[in-house]
Amino acid sequence: EVQTLEKKLAEYAGVSFSVGCASGTDALLMSLMAYGVNRGDAIFTSPFTFIATAEVIKLLNATPVFVDIDPDTFNIDAKKLKSSIENIKNEGKLTPRGIIPVDIFGQPADYDEINSLAEKYNLFVLEDAAQSFGGRYKGRKACSLAHVAATSFFPAKPLGCYGDGGMIFTDNRELYDKLISIRVHGKGKDKYDNVRVGLNGRLDTLQAAILLAKFEIFDNEIRLRQETARRYDEGLKDLCQTPLVKDFNLSAWAQYSIMHRERDMIINHLKSKDIPTAIYYPKPLHLQGAFTHLGYGRGDFPVSEQVSDNIFSLPMHPYLKSVDQKRIIAVIHEALA
Repeated sequence: EVQTLEKKLAEYAGVSFSVGCASGTDALLMSLMAYGVNRGDAIFTSPFTFIATAEVIKLLNATPVFVDIDPDTFNIDAKKLKSSIENIKNEGKLTPRGIIPVDIFGQPADYDEINSLAEKYNLFVLEDAAQSFGGRYKGRKACSLAHVAATSFFPAKPLGCYGDGGMIFTDNRELYDKLISIRVHGKGKDKYDNVRVGLNGRLDTLQAAILLAKFEIFDNEIRLRQETARRYDEGLKDLCQTPLVKDFNLSAWAQYSIMHRERDMIINHLKSKDIPTAIYYPKPLHLQGAFTHLGYGRGDFPVSEQVSDNIFSLPMHPYLKSVDQKRIIAVIHEALA
């Protein structure tokens, strides 16, 4: 089942190889391990994401270098990325090695700009597609947009299993061979021949079987997510900042997140009507205790901070009924009346 899933999803994404693994976090970690990321390396990424994106960098003793986000898409800002790379090069304390753009909420980042910078500065690009499997960028599918990509099958993701799971995608045969080894304790010709330090990162067969069944209806679910997002857009566009999806993108709509300065009041009103919400993400990574050693403070990444202070997510799944959405929208109107 695991090999069948790997073959099907690689074909779907349009890449040569895929490697199933235990989680989206392992997918990121294994990819960095395959590139030999280590102490003294700088990896550029967004502070507006789940901690796993930067956590894996630190686990390998490398340094996360945060870059602020675009105020419209919430993805890493390519112009600020260029400045950040130049700054690190000029300082000379760290070696720029790679970029991890995050396809936040299901919308791919601007990979033409990012890949161009990577080529100029000789960096690898690891697409964090934990939320974007099923999305598209300029006609190309998420997980095919960089040197290597990592996705997650956590139940809340667009293609979710019944536990944890992840997958890595690449066209690089040498990288693929390393990933196969890393996944099973750095195995060589067999699991008792260990040619490198790896980890226990296998995807469970049961989860693969579940994903194969769910994949049969996945394209239809992506279509239904577009309809759900459109209904929200129409009902909320005059009330708050609704998501902006670039004309050349298709979002997988892992989340439908809106912005309003009266966020807490709206959330409380929705809660009083038994309508759930969530905040992704209440505190950007540069302000997390885990990264205080990096020396960042409030004001360093103002766009990420402003978004974190005002954003919240509404119920989003392919089978959300129109009547239920109308009620959610009506309750938000009521809260702001």
